[in-house]
Amino acid sequence: MNLLKSLAAVSSMTMLSRVLGFVRDTIVARMFGAGMATDAFFVAFKLPNLLRRIFAEGAFSQAFVPILAEYKTKQGEEATRVFIAYVSGLLTLVLALVTALGMLAAPWVIWVTAPGFVTSPEKFDLTADLLRVTFPYILLISLASLAGAILNTWNRFSVPAFVPTLLNVSMIVFSLFLTPYFDPPVMALGWAVLVGGLAQLLYQLPHLKKIGMLVLPRLNLRDSGVWRVLKQMGPAILGVSVSQISLIINTIFASFLVAGSVSWMYYADRLMELPSGVLGVALGTILLPSLAKTYASDDRHEYSRLMDWGLRLCFLLVLPCSLALALISEPLTVSLFQYGKFSANDALMTQRALIAYAVGLLGIILVKVLAPGFYARQNIKTPVKIALFTLASTQLMNLAFIGPLKHVGLALAISLAACLNAGLLYWQLRKHQLFEPQPGWAMFLAKLVVAVLVMSAVLLVLMHYMPAWDQGGMPIRLLRLGALVAAGVVTYFGMLALMGFRIRDFSRRSVS
Repeated sequence: MNLLKSLAAVSSMTMLSRVLGFVRDTIVARMFGAGMATDAFFVAFKLPNLLRRIFAEGAFSQAFVPILAEYKTKQGEEATRVFIAYVSGLLTLVLALVTALGMLAAPWVIWVTAPGFVTSPEKFDLTADLLRVTFPYILLISLASLAGAILNTWNRFSVPAFVPTLLNVSMIVFSLFLTPYFDPPVMALGWAVLVGGLAQLLYQLPHLKKIGMLVLPRLNLRDSGVWRVLKQMGPAILGVSVSQISLIINTIFASFLVAGSVSWMYYADRLMELPSGVLGVALGTILLPSLAKTYASDDRHEYSRLMDWGLRLCFLLVLPCSLALALISEPLTVSLFQYGKFSANDALMTQRALIAYAVGLLGIILVKVLAPGFYARQNIKTPVKIALFTLASTQLMNLAFIGPLKHVGLALAISLAACLNAGLLYWQLRKHQLFEPQPGWAMFLAKLVVAVLVMSAVLLVLMHYMPAWDQGGMPIRLLRLGALVAAGVVTYFGMLALMGFRIRDFSRRSVS
């Protein structure tokens, strides 16, 4: 399978999900604004979402996919099916217990993760009620992530990449049509999350059946494969938890700031998730199973070439996105969110957070390319040590920045920590001679810088002559925003083409 085509397929599906996510967030912003109710929902949704990243997409995938790839390559189909059944049985049991505990302990969870809400009983109670509704999402989405990990190992990348759109569709439908049936109205969003998680799981089951890997969960704690996953998950949970703990701590800091701070950071993060999801998640999704297969086949040369391919694509696509997010932060926030209850001040505060997040976009996506280089070799301890150091650094930056910069300082701390994380991961790969860059990097980067500078000049000139972004309704604003983005894209890739870049130069085949 051509990895570039697989990347394009995953990226396009992720793009669809992100576009629907923007539609969803625009509708939520218009109907609920940025205040007590949305702060309560975003905190309640963030907690199961963070646990989902820890148990499913994070630690579990990092521990499970390399061993699954080894079973697929060396053990045969029947042994692989048994392995999947035992792992899914254990995952279901653990997450069912976590879900039940989370629902019962909702007030205590809110007290720990958003202590600033305690001073407002109405806000605290609403957040606890929302958390009880959204917490089962962790069970559903984790099983969906298990299904996605299996499909990715079989090179069925498009299906798992599509399923996040189902959550967005659910939230759009509930927001537009079912809100009047809930009291308070924001509870509609909580139930939408639950329905969306169920849809994401059910959608993938027929595709698992097609590849012969749809099996019933079974418990067998004596299975050697299960114990290997558990041993890998220990440090993996610690490593993934570090980044998620950092986000929780940021929420704790933000809960003490003025009302709306949590929401401003959320909306800015959503804008940044477009490139980080379309590019970073897609690259990580493609690379981890491919790198794991090269490791299982003991092909170090191909392993290094795959890493180089991923890093070049990362710089090629992320550098322009990072600078463009900062340059057109005002058009983005005003065109997408400044309607109804979402005020001009809300848009300005979101814009400032977005600029701070843009600083670390390259680092965030580089981590998603570099970390699989360790996970594929079943080495999780090194990224964990780096993540722990990054966590400590993030909190020091939070304390330094929150006073003068408020919520913007919290966003900037995350960005700088991501750059630090990426730099340390790269240093360790080179130190242990796990990765050897291919020739031509200096000229490659020089051409990228030229193209980015020309793109930036075009964007600045166009914005200078365009009318104020709060003029006109949503269709007019979005058309102008689309024209601005299109001009930047055409300019950047046009310059690259003039300097000799060709798509076929980035074509690679996956290991079967």
